[in-house]
Amino acid sequence: MRLCRFEQNGKAAAGFFLDDQVVPLGVAAEAAGETLEATDDLLSFLPHGSQHDTAQKMDEWLAGNESAAAGLAMEDASILTPIPKPNKLLLLAGNYAKHIEESGENAVERAQTYPYVFMKPASTTLNRHGGEIPIPPVSPDNIDWECELGVVIGKKAKRVSEAEALDYVAGYTVVNDISDRGFRPNPNRKERDRDKFFDWQHGKWHDGSCPVGPCIASPATISDPQNLPLKLTVNGEVHQDASTALQIFPVAAVIEFISSFVTLEPGDIISTGTAAGVGHAKGVHLKAGDQVEANIEGIGALKNTMV
Repeated sequence: MRLCRFEQNGKAAAGFFLDDQVVPLGVAAEAAGETLEATDDLLSFLPHGSQHDTAQKMDEWLAGNESAAAGLAMEDASILTPIPKPNKLLLLAGNYAKHIEESGENAVERAQTYPYVFMKPASTTLNRHGGEIPIPPVSPDNIDWECELGVVIGKKAKRVSEAEALDYVAGYTVVNDISDRGFRPNPNRKERDRDKFFDWQHGKWHDGSCPVGPCIASPATISDPQNLPLKLTVNGEVHQDASTALQIFPVAAVIEFISSFVTLEPGDIISTGTAAGVGHAKGVHLKAGDQVEANIEGIGALKNTMV
């Protein structure tokens, strides 16, 4: 089951995501003879949500009635961010060995380190499928892409073990962690010991720099989050082509680590790091007009335009 938020008659609504089409949940429920509470809160329909069982039945009904689904589907729906106001937007740095190496550093084994976690301000960085990503005038020349698997938390998680961690997941989505590799506030500054770290961190925070979507795929759809091919293209040219199997810290281990000291809440998004193939490693950066597509098998393609 893949669910999305979309705009319908000026309001947000929930729907089944079918790549190039959307079936509104309300319309599907009426056709399937089911009753649903109208809401655009996707967590309600995903595991741990009050309407999950009914939504699952409807998804199965649509799969078994393809002609009916085709009649209910909408073309060219305006897709919205799947979780509009997550309490926390957490991201990993350096979770794929080859990406660490292309950045000029030495990768280490899982047992020798821990996940590097940082945050983006959700209220200003979140962007949607089909949305425009602004190139920041303050630092326009080093903007890069990062296709990542996003994990949406479905229920409160505190000090959970790796073995039970996936039970707390509502679903999976695609994140493009747009990054500014060359942000240097006040280039005439007096250097301090931690300038390099803060340059890196500030380069993650530009407005609109975290598109998420186009949908959330339920765990029933994504049976193994560690076996998902991912690919990123710019203007049709492939730059990243890898698999989540290459993660140093798998999804369950990341949830265990973060929840050991931070309470995870429903709707929190954890983006699990990017694979090799970023532009900065080869001197290529995003510019106005570029069409960026981040695709993860089983979830969908997150498409954006640079402006």
